This record gives sequence, C-alpha cells and structure tokens, in this order.
Amino acid sequence: MKFKQALQQRVLVADGAMGTLLYGNYGINSAFENLNLTHPDTILRVHRSYIRAGADIIQTNTYAANRLKLTRYDLQDQVTTINQAAVKIAATAREHADHPVYILGTIGGLAGDTDATVQRATPATIAASVTEQLTALLATNQLDGILLETYYDLPELLAALKIVKAHTDLPVITNVSMLAPGVLRNGTSFTDAIVQLNAAGADVIGTNCRLGPYYLAQSFENLAIPANVKLAVYPNAGLPGTDQDGAVVYDGEPSYFEEYAERFRQLGLNIIGGCCGTTPLHTSATVRGLSNRSIVAHDQPATKPQPPTLVTTKSQHRFLQKVATQKTALVELDPPRDFDTTKFFRGAERLKAAGVDGITLSDNSLATVRIANTTIAAQLKLNYGITPIVHLTTRDHNLIGLQSEIMGLHSLGIEDILAITGDPAKLGDFPGATSVSDVRSVELMKLIKQFNSGIGPTGKSLKEASDFRVAGAFNPNAYRTSISTKSISRKLSYGCDYIITQPVYDLANVDALADALAANHVNVPVFVGVMPLVSRRNAEFLHHEVHGIRIPEPILTRMAEAEQTGNERAVGIAIAKELIDGICARFNGVHIVTPFNRFKTVIELVDYIQQKNLIKVQ
Repeated sequence: MKFKQALQQRVLVADGAMGTLLYGNYGINSAFENLNLTHPDTILRVHRSYIRAGADIIQTNTYAANRLKLTRYDLQDQVTTINQAAVKIAATAREHADHPVYILGTIGGLAGDTDATVQRATPATIAASVTEQLTALLATNQLDGILLETYYDLPELLAALKIVKAHTDLPVITNVSMLAPGVLRNGTSFTDAIVQLNAAGADVIGTNCRLGPYYLAQSFENLAIPANVKLAVYPNAGLPGTDQDGAVVYDGEPSYFEEYAERFRQLGLNIIGGCCGTTPLHTSATVRGLSNRSIVAHDQPATKPQPPTLVTTKSQHRFLQKVATQKTALVELDPPRDFDTTKFFRGAERLKAAGVDGITLSDNSLATVRIANTTIAAQLKLNYGITPIVHLTTRDHNLIGLQSEIMGLHSLGIEDILAITGDPAKLGDFPGATSVSDVRSVELMKLIKQFNSGIGPTGKSLKEASDFRVAGAFNPNAYRTSISTKSISRKLSYGCDYIITQPVYDLANVDALADALAANHVNVPVFVGVMPLVSRRNAEFLHHEVHGIRIPEPILTRMAEAEQTGNERAVGIAIAKELIDGICARFNGVHIVTPFNRFKTVIELVDYIQQKNLIKVQ
C-alpha cells in the first residue's frame, strides 16, 4: 500500500527522536548525521528498535544534513554521501519488518539556528541548501515521502515546501515548531499556518519539538481549518531539564504518551510520533494507547478565533520629530561607578536646563562596571522628566535577558534604545568575564521591533504594542573619505530608525559620510559624535588605545602645545566647537559625549551652539 493510501485509511504511528537518543543512550555528542558514514550499524539499530516498537513511519537521520549545518564540522562536501547513506540504512532497517514501514526523507529548518554560518545565510543560500539536500535524498528512489520538520519560521517552511513540490510528487509532511501553544514565533496562529501550508500543497501539516503532549494537544483544539486537512504531531517527552553535569535531559514517562495517544486520535490527528527525549518505549506506549486506528474527523468551529485587541501606546519621540527640521542635540553620560549619584543627577538637571533633547546612557562602556543604565534611565524619566536613550548591549545579556530588558523598558515608558554589541569584556574590570553572543546587534534591532507589533518572544500576544525607536551605531573614522554605507543600509533593513556615530575629529570624514548617504539615497536621522578633549594625554589615549577613534595629527599637535601653555581645556573646547560647526553644516543631529562626566564642559558647548543659532532648542 502506498503511503498516500495509508494516510487515507488509518492513523499512523511515527518514530521518535534520533539525536537525543544517540546522546542519552549511546553517549554520542557529535555530528549525528555523519554517523550514517562512520557508525551505520548504530543508526540501523535505532531504526529497527522503533520498527519493533510498532512505528509505521521512520525518518532518515538527515535533519541537519545540509551544507550550511555541516559546515560547522567541515563536512559540507559530504552532503550527498551522508544523505544517501541515511536512506540506504533506513531501507535496510525495514527489509524484514512484520508490518508496512514508510520512510520519510527529513529536511530540518534553519531559521533560528545559533550557528554563525546559518545566521548569515540569505534566503537564496537557504533555498540552494534545501535543493541540494532534497536532490540527494530523491536520487535514491527509496523514499515514501518528505518530512520538513522543526521550522520556526513559516515563510522559510513555505519556501522549502515550494522547492519540494517542484521536484517530486511524493507526499510532503510540514511541521512547524511553536514556543507557546497555538502560535508561531512571529505571532501567526497555528490555524493560519495550517491554512497557508494547505493552500501551498502540503499533504500533512503538523507540529514537532519544543512542547510536550499537554501543550500540543491544546494547539489542536478548536482549529478553524478545512475538513480534509491531514494533521501530524511529534511532541517532546515533556519540558527539558538538566542533570548534575549540566546536560539537557528529558524525563517524560512513556505511560504519559500512552495516555495522550487516544486523545490525539480523537482530535483528528493522522500521524502521531515523538521528538526530543522520546525513545522506542514512547513509541510502543503510543501504539498501546490507541483504542483503534480509525481516523476521526477534526472539529470545525463555527467561527475563526479572532486575534486579541492590542492596546497601542504611541509616544512622541520628540527629538526624532525635531531633527527632521531643526538642529538637535543629544548628550551621552556614563552612569556612576559607585552609589553616590548626587553629582550625576545634578549634572543631568543642568543639561536639561541647557536644552539638550535627550540623554543617552552607556551600558558599562569599555566593559567597566557601573550602575545599570536602565535603572538610571527610569529615574531620569520619572523623576526629572528627561528623555533617556538606553544603550543595550548583546555582550551582557543572553536572549532571555535581552527580551526581559526590552519588556521592562516598555513598562517604564522608555522607548528609545541604541542596540550595540558592546566593548569586549576582556577590556574592563573583570578580564575573565565572558561576552554573551546569542544575537548580533542587528538581530537585537529586529527583536526590539517585534515588540512593536505586540508579539512577545514566543509569538504570543503581549496585549499591548510598544513603540520603540531603535538607533544603530556607526564609525565614520574607519573609512576616511570613501565611506561605505553598507552597514547602515543593513541596519535599516533590520529596523534601525536612526544612527548615532562614534566621536569624530576629522571633518573630512563627516563630509564623506554625508556624501555617501546622499549618493545611496539613505535618508535617516544621523547624530554625529563629538567628544571634547580634556588634555594632551586624553587625546593620545583616544588616538592610540581606543578602537574606532583616530585623531588627526594637527589636533594632536594643538593639544600638545596647549599642554605646554596650561591651556588644554580651552583648546579642547575650541576644537569641539570647530567640529560642531562642520557637523551642523551637513547634519541636523549632534551627539556630545561627556568626558569624565565633566558637565560644565558640555554645557558650555550647548551654550555655544545656541548662541551661534546652529541648534535651536525648544
């Protein structure tokens, strides 16, 4: 009987995990797909154990057997060999089975993978990777279908499905993965995903991984989908934990799967399998739990569930509105390094009185420990009525912490963030500290903007939409007179709203940046950095030791001469004023970095700006 016919006639039981089984039962922790070549007997033994447990469907050991993921093991040139070996092993495993067994060629999703090679992949590169793996699988002529599994990104899954449908008439099973029941990571409901995949030609549509039977059963309740859609479920063995060595473990009992098997059948499921943490024991339990194999039509709700109403809270972002038509000043401050905040807040009040439009707060600049800038930002806004722009680094926060910080900022009414990588941890007070690298700064920008749609980290509604404006950093000192705007354009594509640059000391770089932006039709607010020099030693330190800053020789000479005359502060301010004049001739925004929290110096520059009528303060 062909696989398509079997799907029409009875509920089919699929196999369970491969990777977690190899790790947990065999102690293998390497490129699991390469075991098709190095340890084929081990893979064969796993397949046969699932078949003996009663699995009607087994999937090839090819989840990550694509060029992009194999690159991390330097196996990218073994794509065809690994995939075809996997099919051969699966075919051998079913040769003497006492019941019909169908083989699915597995292709796993890529979006959300933490590997840098995968993160940098373009849609075209991903499509090429899927095509290469699919071609290798199909060339064996021994498959009964294709399984596209663990796709967190619906557009990626739809693109992969289109490729598969263009190459074969075999049945295609498409499984999305959800972080929360009933909704995908981008906020698309499971119902909508099923409808879209059905319209695109998927033969079976389901979900796998991340969640256990309890939550996945919830996801299949009250689906407003066509009656003829075939459904699949591959739950994890519950939620993961860790053992005493920190390894991820699953302890969901097989008896729990036995309990849920019949419930899944009653919900209208056509294929019931297992994912992470499941074993042949879970498969045999699923078989035992089914009262029979007849297919139950899934329920059809009278009306499609409506998405929750979002509360929108649009703030003014006054300084961004102003910079479109007027010269606008932002000032950067470093939060205090001790608990005495009196001088800091007194200086912030003076800056507000001087007319600055917003205060940017560094996030442990140069990796030196300071009071959390989010705490200082809250006090500036709530106690002093000052607009804070919070630096948020990927260095100090993992993905969980970043999203928690973003939600906290919104709850405080702070909606302006500069998304940056941050200075390396080894530069600062604790050179043994590690830098976190869950995401890059551009991915952080995209993450922040997701909250503006009212969608949380798992795809669930937040019941309120944020209104974040995200700044990106740019260093014009690195390009001299020929400035590439590629990095700015890339940041804009990830949701960046405006640019704050590193301090500049060469007006040629300012002109080059302005010309490059104009030539490439990049039209976003840009706040060009100015940091007044306080001494010759300060200038030499910045020039020689701070990454991304270069000071022209004439300025270094002027500061050296000023040291001889004891006039360093005055010369430093004069240089800053010259830079401000040049910046304001090409840009509406100036970002003044406060040196050593010397508020008097910054206020003098703000007064100068107003006297020269370069920046009109409201």
